Amino acid sequence: MNHLVVLGAGTGGTVVVNRLLRHIDTMSWNVTIIDESDKHFYQPGFLFIPFGMYEPKDIVKSKRQFLPREVRFIQHGIEEIKPTVNQVLLKDGSVLHYDVLVIATGVKIAPEMVPGLVDSGWYEEAFDFYTFEGALQLSQALRNWKGGQLVVHIAEMPIKCPIAPLEFSFLADWYFTKRGKRDDVEIILVTPLPGVFTKARANAALQKLLDEKRIRVVTDFYTERVDGTERKLYDYSGNSVSYDILVTVPPNTGDTLIARSGLGDEMNYVPTDKHTLQSKNYENIFVIGDATDLPISKAGSVAHFQAELLAENIARYINKKPLEPSYDGHANCFIESGHGKAVLIDFNYEIEPSEGHFPLPYIGPLSLLRETRLNHYAKLASRHLYWNVILRGLPIPFVTARMNPRGRKI
Repeated sequence: MNHLVVLGAGTGGTVVVNRLLRHIDTMSWNVTIIDESDKHFYQPGFLFIPFGMYEPKDIVKSKRQFLPREVRFIQHGIEEIKPTVNQVLLKDGSVLHYDVLVIATGVKIAPEMVPGLVDSGWYEEAFDFYTFEGALQLSQALRNWKGGQLVVHIAEMPIKCPIAPLEFSFLADWYFTKRGKRDDVEIILVTPLPGVFTKARANAALQKLLDEKRIRVVTDFYTERVDGTERKLYDYSGNSVSYDILVTVPPNTGDTLIARSGLGDEMNYVPTDKHTLQSKNYENIFVIGDATDLPISKAGSVAHFQAELLAENIARYINKKPLEPSYDGHANCFIESGHGKAVLIDFNYEIEPSEGHFPLPYIGPLSLLRETRLNHYAKLASRHLYWNVILRGLPIPFVTARMNPRGRKI
C-alpha cells in the first residue's frame, strides 16, 4: 500500500484531499491528513467579528465533518518532516512514512517579531484580527471605545489576505458612522507599501474609496518598534504615528515546523514551483496555499484554485506522467467597503485587477473593480459557499481554476 500524507487540515489541505480522491485509486493509496486541532475556522469571518456582523458560532466547525470517510485524520502536533527518508515525526514520537507529501501548514502571526508590540498593552490597546482570540478581544474593545485615533497597521509584507486591513478600515468607517461616532474617530491606515495595493489600477480605485471615507493613509512606513507607553509606532527613519487603539497585522510567517525540518526560507515559506506546485527541492513533496513562497496573495481563493490543479498534478506524478505547469496565479477577493457595498478583484501572475464582469465575461452578474451592493451580498454568501461547496472540493458554476481574461479592460 502506498501512502499519501497531507500536513494541515485548513482550507488548502481539506480541499486538496477531497479533490485527490477523485484522481487516485484508494485501493492502492492510503490517504492521511494530520492537524493538531479539530477546529476549522472560516477565517474571512474574523474580519466581521469585531463589528458584530458575525458571532463565533458562524465561523467555527469541526474539521472532521469536511473530510471523506476514506481519509484517516490524525489529530496531533507534528515535530518534524524528514524529507531524505520520507518520514513525518509526530510530537508523541510516532513516525509516519509517506510516498507523497502535501504541505498545507498555512501561516501564523508573529507579533513578537515587532519590538515592543506584545509589551504595548497587547489585547488592551493593541489588537490583531487575524486570530479568533484577537477578533473577539477587539470586538469588546470597539464596543466600549469612546473615540480617538484608530490606527490599522501592516507591519510587513507578505501577509495573509493583503486586502483585509483595507476592509477593516472601510468597516470601521461604517461601524462608527452607524453609531453616530464617526466624527470622534480618526482612522489611519499605515502600510510599508508605496500605495494601498501593489497593482496600479486597483491602487487608484481603492485609494479613491479611502479618500471618500476620510481614511488617512501613511505609506512607506517600515515599522521599527512600538512604544506602548507613548502609544506610538516608529519607523526606521524616526517617523511616528500615534494611536489610541492599534489594530495591527503583525509579521506573517510559515509554520515553525518548516524551520525545524530545514524546508523553508527565512520566513518559513517552502520554495515551490509557481506553476506545478511541486517543491523545488523534493520531487515527491507538493505545497499548497499560504505555506508556499509564491509571488501571489495568500488567500483562501488561491488555495481553492490551486487544489484543483494540484490534485491533477499529484495524480500525474503517481502515474509517472509529466506535471502540467497549469497554475497561473489566479486569485480573487471581495473587498468589503462598508455601508452595504463591496469591490471584487480578479487577477493572476500576469494580469492585474481590472474592470469587467465575473464570473461570466460581458454578463457578470458581478462587477470587477467597482463598488456595488451585489458584490457585498456575494461576499456574505461566500460563507455558505465555503462550508458547503469549496471545502468539499465541489465545482463552483462558471468559476474556473485558471483565470478567464475575456471581457476585461486589460
